[in-house]
Amino acid sequence: MTLYYYIFLSVVLSLLTLATCTFLIKKKNIPLNLFVEALKNENNGQFEKAISTYEIALNGFRKNRSGANLRKKIIAKVKVLHTVIDYKNTFQKTLQEYTN
Repeated sequence: MTLYYYIFLSVVLSLLTLATCTFLIKKKNIPLNLFVEALKNENNGQFEKAISTYEIALNGFRKNRSGANLRKKIIAKVKVLHTVIDYKNTFQKTLQEYTN
């Protein structure tokens, strides 16, 4: 009988450990905080800073292997931001050519 109690105790302890680790990982979701920071930078017009923060968050999600939908959104946002920066630079060059 005592063998069954030890098996039951080990199963319960391993489940508690697993639940605690899962809770701590979700609580320390640093890539999600970086994503929020990048959104703020993007809304403030700091596109270069937003891109670098998005890329750091993307690397964090790749390490955790979580947030597949958010990873796709980040990749799409980075592509759009690169396009916006290219457009902004081209517009500035064109404007300088016309003023000279």
